[in-house]
Amino acid sequence: MNNEQTAIRTTYFSIVGNTSLALIKGLAGFFGNSYALIADAIESTTDIFSSLLVLFGLKYAKRPADENHPYGHGKIEPLITFLVVAFLVTSATIIAYESIQNIQTPHKVPKSWTLVVLGGIIVWKEISFRIVLKKSKDTNSSSLKADAWHHRSDAITSIMAFIGISIALIFGKGYETADDWAALLASAFILYNSYLIFRPALGEIMDEHLYDDLLEEIRKESLKVKGVIGTEKCFIRKSGMKYHVDLHAIVDGEISVKEGHEIAHNLKSYLQKELPNVAHVLIHIEPDN
Repeated sequence: MNNEQTAIRTTYFSIVGNTSLALIKGLAGFFGNSYALIADAIESTTDIFSSLLVLFGLKYAKRPADENHPYGHGKIEPLITFLVVAFLVTSATIIAYESIQNIQTPHKVPKSWTLVVLGGIIVWKEISFRIVLKKSKDTNSSSLKADAWHHRSDAITSIMAFIGISIALIFGKGYETADDWAALLASAFILYNSYLIFRPALGEIMDEHLYDDLLEEIRKESLKVKGVIGTEKCFIRKSGMKYHVDLHAIVDGEISVKEGHEIAHNLKSYLQKELPNVAHVLIHIEPDN
């Protein structure tokens, strides 16, 4: 299974999980008198739509290069990540607003059984985060990484809700709004996570250099190609799950143009074979001084 298929299957996993949890949280929050759980359900609902966006982006990014997109369609991934961040910020804003409204409105203490529901949700969302994050690293997918952090932010809101409900149950009258304060605090965590997701995606769009490990690997592998004496400039940019490389290779200055061309061709083919995540490679030949 290639990276694109792995990422798409992982997104389906997120969609099914988020849909199930949104229903569970919504029902438990309504019948258990817990706005923190209802806030959690709101976030899970936005997670469904963000996962659908990620799925669309991954499928679109699979399209092969064409006349208008010679480098493929991979740049849609960070754009989708921006939309996912917008969903996160929107859900955090809604949660914060509703929390403030509920803090000002007297209401009942949450039911004790909601803690059992929350405990199961926290465990499941942390497992989901770890699964999706691992897949995002395996596939080099920025939008899948954003989806993983959706799971982590969901786990954080659930932990806050668990703490808030526990305080309300332990201290009783006068602490009914503890879970609302917990939901408000959770919204701040969500906004912080939104920035952590947004920053790398912005770097990807701006072709920021973030790939020192890959650069060193390219230099090391290049020296294994016959005729390559060394390497000079090396620029790497990411598009979707693939990398595009501009490399200056140093060769014997006395060889013919034809021989230099053959070395460049061999170097390009070798790098694409040994480094599967490398797509386009542009080789510039430099004479050895």
